[in-house]
Amino acid sequence: MAFLEQLFGYIGDFTWGWSLIPFLVVLGVMFTLVSGLVQFRFFGRMFGVLKPSTDPGAEGHISSREALLVSVGGRVGGGNIAGVAVAITLGGPGAVFWMWAIALIGMATSLFECSLAQLYKRAEPDGTFRGGPAQYIIHGLGKEFRWLAIVYAVCLIAAFALGFNAFQGNTVAGAAEDSLGVPRVWSGVVLAVLTGFVVYGGIKRIARAADVIIPIMAIGYLLMAFVVILLHLPSLPGVLWQIVANAVGIEEAVSGGIGAAVAQGLRRGLFSNEAGLGSAPNVAATAWVRHPVSQGIVQSLSVFIDTIVICSCTAFVILLGDVYVPGDEAVNGVALTQQSLASHVGAWSSYYLTAAILLFSFSSIIYNYYLGETALTVFTDNPMAGHILKVLIMGLVLLGAMAPEATSVFFFSDPMMGILALVNLVALTMLFPIGMRLLRDYREQLAQGVEHPALHVERYADLDIDREAWADAAK
Repeated sequence: MAFLEQLFGYIGDFTWGWSLIPFLVVLGVMFTLVSGLVQFRFFGRMFGVLKPSTDPGAEGHISSREALLVSVGGRVGGGNIAGVAVAITLGGPGAVFWMWAIALIGMATSLFECSLAQLYKRAEPDGTFRGGPAQYIIHGLGKEFRWLAIVYAVCLIAAFALGFNAFQGNTVAGAAEDSLGVPRVWSGVVLAVLTGFVVYGGIKRIARAADVIIPIMAIGYLLMAFVVILLHLPSLPGVLWQIVANAVGIEEAVSGGIGAAVAQGLRRGLFSNEAGLGSAPNVAATAWVRHPVSQGIVQSLSVFIDTIVICSCTAFVILLGDVYVPGDEAVNGVALTQQSLASHVGAWSSYYLTAAILLFSFSSIIYNYYLGETALTVFTDNPMAGHILKVLIMGLVLLGAMAPEATSVFFFSDPMMGILALVNLVALTMLFPIGMRLLRDYREQLAQGVEHPALHVERYADLDIDREAWADAAK
């Protein structure tokens, strides 16, 4: 065990320590500049997906809106509540500025990876679609890169489906025990049963669950934060100045100064919004759309919601209060957010925040399961393998809930996510010309007055595209 912990520690240092974050930043900046600031040019189009679809072609399929909500449910989690608090504690208020910066360029990265996932998606016998980095590696780069897709799939199952779901079970049980006095075992049993009910319904039931859970949890949390902001509206300009001044080194809030602010902001921002990490494209590929870039634009909105909106609300709740003391690490993580919220609106808010954590964590569990299911198809399409994965995840959720001291067993999750992110970024770099080709096609159709651009598969005859998946796109 000591050897394995040391080995994965080295992997974590290599990926998250110095190679992954620079790679993500450089690639995001390149995508942004070469695409002509695509995430800003199409910003207005992102919000069209929030309306119910009236496109007859989408009937019976996962809608663009449902796919967005599933991915928001996966991105939005503990990182938006505890992660922001950690970033501010270790990096100062300036870390929030750098979280915003990495999200704005990450929107371009997410657009490209999700557009590619759509382009190379495959039609399933039940009428759904499946895709993601494993598919665009195999069908975009070629069969000789299948080994790279296998590495990606193994890491996706280990990190998200297994490790992170055990952590989510632990988070839910810990919050319920601390705030409500519910024994961990009962929290684990209830959560495992609910997880089984949703995941055995397939991606359509997962999408329907997300369509209910995500608006409730997001809107409720935002309303609470807006109340806090309104109560302290005169202090908001000072907080904004504090964030900017600390970010550029005019003021120093913690030891390490601007370096700590940049490091914590970039790392926590990337970890929260997942842009470029290769997880969200698996869900983006499930939607029925007329053109791959349409869903890429939608997934950019997911990054914006996660970091620019929800993470900012947590930051304002902390910085507008008096619980946070620059340089003091005695209160951090979710406790800092809880105590800050309580100082604004009262102790009852800790129960509200517990409920928010429960919803955030459950939405992440079903999202993580689907990522594992998609990765499993790289190895086998045997239905029994899917059943084994479902039972295993239910068991791990229960185990994670019951064993508060055992979460160190899942020390491999972050390093494995680092590896899959590097694999995805390598694939994105190699497939970037295809992404730009899609983007040019989309822009040309808009310039010709086409309100809803469509993919004409005959224009992509040189690519390994599943024609069945796009049979109705241009009708």
